[in-house]
Amino acid sequence: MMQKYRNTPIFKKSQEIFDTLRIITDLIPEENEHLEFTKQHILENIYTIQAKLVGAEAVKLWDLKMENAALIRKCARELMVLQHSLKAFGFSDADYYQIVRVQLEEFRLLFRDWVAGFNPKHFIVDEWGLFNPPGIPQDYEQRDDELNFLDEDDDGEF
Repeated sequence: MMQKYRNTPIFKKSQEIFDTLRIITDLIPEENEHLEFTKQHILENIYTIQAKLVGAEAVKLWDLKMENAALIRKCARELMVLQHSLKAFGFSDADYYQIVRVQLEEFRLLFRDWVAGFNPKHFIVDEWGLFNPPGIPQDYEQRDDELNFLDEDDDGEF
């Protein structure tokens, strides 16, 4: 079964970033504890980005999509600055990381379009008040007819 999320431009770009990061992190010498820690941090961020992309594609709820998007943004921003750690800990091939920074900028532009495609009418009020769609106040009382989207048929494939 073909998984639709794999064909999205944003997931394809995340895979490109993942592939580049694997090549770069494979060059990190295992004997340098600080660089090994940085390597793990880099890989955790890209793994999280991909997991959260899949998670956001798997749900209809705007607040859950936005929560995933916020975590993706956090990880991408961390990846953007980790080149500094590589340089600080003496990684001789740190300049290759500039490729990742270019890819992350391309990812950021795709991310903006991707988030803009979230349907703000598919929401359940966020009791924490953090991820309500624009115009929905924290004390909003949701009507039952606003939940009709939960009955929409979909093919169950993402």
